[in-house]
Amino acid sequence: MKRFPFFFLLVPIAVSAFAATQLEPKPDDLSFAKFSPVRAPRPGGLLLKKGDRLAICGDSITEQKMYSRIMETYLTVCVPELEITVRQYGWSGERAPGFLARMTNDCLRFKPTIATTCYGMNDHEYRPYEDRIGQTYREKSTAIIESFKAHGVRVVQGSPGCVGKMPGWVKNASGTVEDLNLSLCNLRNIDIEIAGEEKTGFADVFWPMLTAGFEARKKYGADYAIAGKDGVHPGWAGQLVMAYAFLKGVGVDGEIGTFTVDLARNKAVVSKGHELVSFKDGELQIKSHRYPFCATGALDNDGSIRSGMTLVPFNPELNRLMLVVKNATVKNYKVTWGAETKTYSAEQLGKGVNLADDFATNPFSEAFDRVDNAVAAKQAYETRQIKDLFHGPEGGADIEKTVALTEEVRAPLARTIHESFTPVTHTIKITAE
Repeated sequence: MKRFPFFFLLVPIAVSAFAATQLEPKPDDLSFAKFSPVRAPRPGGLLLKKGDRLAICGDSITEQKMYSRIMETYLTVCVPELEITVRQYGWSGERAPGFLARMTNDCLRFKPTIATTCYGMNDHEYRPYEDRIGQTYREKSTAIIESFKAHGVRVVQGSPGCVGKMPGWVKNASGTVEDLNLSLCNLRNIDIEIAGEEKTGFADVFWPMLTAGFEARKKYGADYAIAGKDGVHPGWAGQLVMAYAFLKGVGVDGEIGTFTVDLARNKAVVSKGHELVSFKDGELQIKSHRYPFCATGALDNDGSIRSGMTLVPFNPELNRLMLVVKNATVKNYKVTWGAETKTYSAEQLGKGVNLADDFATNPFSEAFDRVDNAVAAKQAYETRQIKDLFHGPEGGADIEKTVALTEEVRAPLARTIHESFTPVTHTIKITAE
């Protein structure tokens, strides 16, 4: 990553005050020359509180129930001590004004304590930036935040993502792909201003997606579509990048656990969230009440979560399950965890290796999938609950009765998530090579 000289970066954008603001570093490629991404504020610590009720709000990209599913599964299994519950409110084609109009009926009635927003994709109208677009987006986004705050809800203002090609299904799309992304970059910069003025959190979706897509095409080929095959709706890799942005935005620290083995003293200790069942002759048996985030899939496939993990530092920053081996006496060791074995040097083990990064399939995978599938089922019903029932004939006839009846359906789906999350007992075997 190389920075262009500061004067070279100062190109006209919608809000002139940005010209004096520090910018994000840019890839050393002419395709980024026109972009002026204001440096995003860094998370100031954990925004989540124990027992939070998280509302994930957005347009059709949120309604895909992919980044929202990654987030809910992560919060359930990686930080279970926080006891976070989640609802997703994605609505296809929605703009910020649309959510503002329905947030009382659909969202605030469930008394969220924290919310994430992800608008801007439809707000930018798939056209080159105009001041009226930015002004409307600013006004309605600010009104959403102020409404949330009036009800005691903390907010993480998310930026829109990027586009990968002109969407064929948008009949009024105009300009070039670069024009659309410059427009989305302007809305992202406005989001940063809003977050500063309203003192909310911020999740940068746009810039990591745009730069990750650029790097992915160099690494995996020109057909790699970070923004999805239709140019707007990301597959699992792009959705992982989005989830990364929001999880960073809520301030989780990524510390899943550390298992420390001292070979000289024949002793092992494990961190909070895990119990040491036994240790003998380099073999640990551990009962874990916290999971790493598990994902498989081809690294060069934009439909793979595992591929997305290669484009942003998800595992080192958000998914650290570390094995540390002290006082090694030989050069190399084999580490067997579940059905897989990896070889590490004594130096690597002394510094610590991230099991979650190195073992795509591991003893947590089956249990993780049970929780993730339960999350998927619940979120699928939440779309039906809000879009089809609250805004259908049932809700029109008697909204309070519809709410009560649909909550009776949703409740067991939510319980299944937590019933599926059970401790995992697993074994790590360390042998000299």
